[in-house]
Amino acid sequence: MNPFTINKDQPHYDVQGIKTLIPHRYPFLLIDRVVNIEEAKSAVGIKNVTSNEPHFPGHFPNHPVMPGVLIIEAMAQTAAALVVHTMGDEAKGKVVYFMSVDEAKFRKPVVPGDVLRLHCTVDRSRGNVWRFNGVAMVEEHKVAEALFSAMIMNESGA
Repeated sequence: MNPFTINKDQPHYDVQGIKTLIPHRYPFLLIDRVVNIEEAKSAVGIKNVTSNEPHFPGHFPNHPVMPGVLIIEAMAQTAAALVVHTMGDEAKGKVVYFMSVDEAKFRKPVVPGDVLRLHCTVDRSRGNVWRFNGVAMVEEHKVAEALFSAMIMNESGA
């Protein structure tokens, strides 16, 4: 399937559905939709980049560029939604915490008007630790990529 096609036959979430999966809220909820979910395998997050986001006035004045760390965070939020979706009821009362980022590369600036497609693929999962390969695309261009890991834990941190 074309990686830009949304498969409506697979599970998907709009922003309200995402809020049932992960605790992030404005101004730190960085994904608008999660589509093409293959349980325990992969998902695609969609981020519509707009000029009224809080980081743009300072990054950079007169030349707004989405910070690379926020692109990586958007990948992590996509991956967290995939983990919670995959775990179902077993994930109730739990939160997915970022653990590491490796081999991050930023290839092209992301600017207002871009639609980021955050392709997250499970590299492995062992117990409560998951490792992902993330690729961020704007149209057919790879704009960022990273390997990252996360741990699912009780909300209390225990």
